[in-house]
Amino acid sequence: MTLLNTCSSANSLKKWLKLTAIATLLGSSFAALAEPVEIKFSHVVAENTPKGQMALKFKALVEERLPGEYQVNVFPNSQLFGDNNELSALLLDDVQFVAPSLSKFERYTKKLQLFDLPFLFQDMTAVDRFQQSEAGLKLLNSMKRKGLVGLGYLHNGMKQFSANAPLLTPKDAEGKKFRIMASDVLAAQFQAVDAIPVKKPFSEVFTLLQTRAIDGQENTWSNIYSKKFFEVQSHITESNHGVLDYMIVTSDAFWSSLPSDKRKVIKAALDEALAYGNEIAATKANNDKQAIIDSKRTEVSYLTAEQRAEWVKAMKPVWAQFEDKIGKDLIDAAEAANK
Repeated sequence: MTLLNTCSSANSLKKWLKLTAIATLLGSSFAALAEPVEIKFSHVVAENTPKGQMALKFKALVEERLPGEYQVNVFPNSQLFGDNNELSALLLDDVQFVAPSLSKFERYTKKLQLFDLPFLFQDMTAVDRFQQSEAGLKLLNSMKRKGLVGLGYLHNGMKQFSANAPLLTPKDAEGKKFRIMASDVLAAQFQAVDAIPVKKPFSEVFTLLQTRAIDGQENTWSNIYSKKFFEVQSHITESNHGVLDYMIVTSDAFWSSLPSDKRKVIKAALDEALAYGNEIAATKANNDKQAIIDSKRTEVSYLTAEQRAEWVKAMKPVWAQFEDKIGKDLIDAAEAANK
């Protein structure tokens, strides 16, 4: 009887130890499953820009609506990747969201070269009208075969010229070196006025200007102010010759991996964050322009109607140069948004 009791106790102990081990394993598994999914959002500009504020708003909305399930970590100012390698990093799943300027997608589709055409859009209202049209929304999926999914557009604003000398007519640009994004259209734009385009990362622009390695650049009021380009450029021309907007993209692999209900919540959060960012962009364009003027660090010039017509005449032939790659129907649709 004693022996039986002893055997029974030993068996009970073994069962208890087994159950304890299983419970420990299950507990570890459930703990691992409970860890929030990390979404890394990398971008190359400052946090006080429309893009920076949009990204932070997106983080707040996702974490509020999916608490404990998803965590958005935002990396501004090229902390993780520069604007020349962030798309490659996205496709490698090193990050899950990036927001490159529309010029950066040239190697994935030629259609987005549309947004680099000089003097295509009259103002940001026309840009927004086109982007929300059927043709504009269709462009979001123009790179899906390459593994990229466009989720929306973010405004920064109209671009202005800056240099260390006045830029009032196309002749003023002759022989000067201008930093541009990696865009064949932007290269052709400056070549059209006999200037020298220099493709360099955004993170290097201030140093290039400060050391006079380049003579000038083109950018929005928001970027010129936040990156302090106005402190190392003696002249800015309000040319409004182009648009600098971004597309928020993720990889098709990551986007498809999300449960459909979570994907819906994340997309809604992004749409709300984009609307917020676009409101900031409109306000900052005016406020940052005024802050630059008030600083008295640079002289801001305004084109007369005749001077603007000279720039348009010199640069508009670039449209025809890229018409076959972009598509005449797309260019016509964009131009029609001005009316």
